[in-house]
Amino acid sequence: MLIIDTRESESLDRALKKYKKKFEKAGILRELRDRQSFTKKSVRRRGEVLRAAYAQTMKRNDEA
Repeated sequence: MLIIDTRESESLDRALKKYKKKFEKAGILRELRDRQSFTKKSVRRRGEVLRAAYAQTMKRNDEA
């Protein structure tokens, strides 16, 4: 559970912004999506390698 400390003079919009930032930083939504479906380590690793290769080719294309 996330707890947000707010001052009395602080507006609700500001408190909501703090909550959203803390929620994003905690990675709760990302973890929830990861737990919805199981992927084997080998499949996850293959995806990381493919993403890294794609990023590397895009970087090379930008330099040229």
